[in-house]
This record gives sequence, structure tokens and C-alpha cells, in this order.
Amino acid sequence: MNKIEHLGIAVKDLEKSNALFAQLFGTAHYKMEEVASEGVKTSFFKTGPNKIELLEATNENSPIAKFIEKKGEGIHHIAFEVDDIRAEIARLKAEGFTILNEEPKKGADNKWVAFLHPKTTNGVLIELCQERV
Repeated sequence: MNKIEHLGIAVKDLEKSNALFAQLFGTAHYKMEEVASEGVKTSFFKTGPNKIELLEATNENSPIAKFIEKKGEGIHHIAFEVDDIRAEIARLKAEGFTILNEEPKKGADNKWVAFLHPKTTNGVLIELCQERV
């Protein structure tokens, strides 16, 4: 893993949260995107070298909707940049981590993504990200 790629924050209302985080960071979001396969709308902010992804559910069956129902709004995941997502999935699986999707899938911000089950990472949902080329 190279670095933290972004922090994902689950929100109920993306429009209101965009305004809040724009005020907090002193800058507007730079990108919004819907990932229909995951039932989520995303908005990205940059503050210094760091990225924050806001996530709003687009339907009640979305993982984000379920997360907010159980835990409320807040930090949803930590994403790490990797050079070779398939190799990293294989390495982590061999180390005993539970992979939620063993085949990378298309995520927001032009990334291939895969997730590790929080039960094997001290309760933290970990996302692996690799730039799609």
C-alpha cells in the first residue's frame, strides 16, 4: 500500500454536506459522480494533499444507506492507493483478511476498487484503490 488515497464519509444529504465541507475547507468540491452499481453519489474535496469523499445513498438498499441506518453519518472507510490491486488482494487474502469483492470493480474517481471486511481489520472498512488506465 502506497498511501491513504482518501477518507470516505457517509452523509444523508450530499447537497447540504457539500456546503458544510466547502465552508470547513474553504474550497468547493472538485468532482461529483454517481456509481449506480453501488447505489451511491459521491463528491470529492481536496485539502492539501488529502482527499475526502462524501457518499450519499441513492436507494435504501445501498451499502451507504445501511451504514447510516446502523451507525449514523460519519467516517465510512479509509482507502489506500495500491500499484497492483489484484496482487494486493491475493497478498491480503493469503494473510487471512476477508476480501468483500475478490475481483476489482469500477469505483468513483476513475479507480478500480476492492474492500476488506471490517471484521478482519479492527472494525474499519478498508478500500484498495488503483487508477484505471
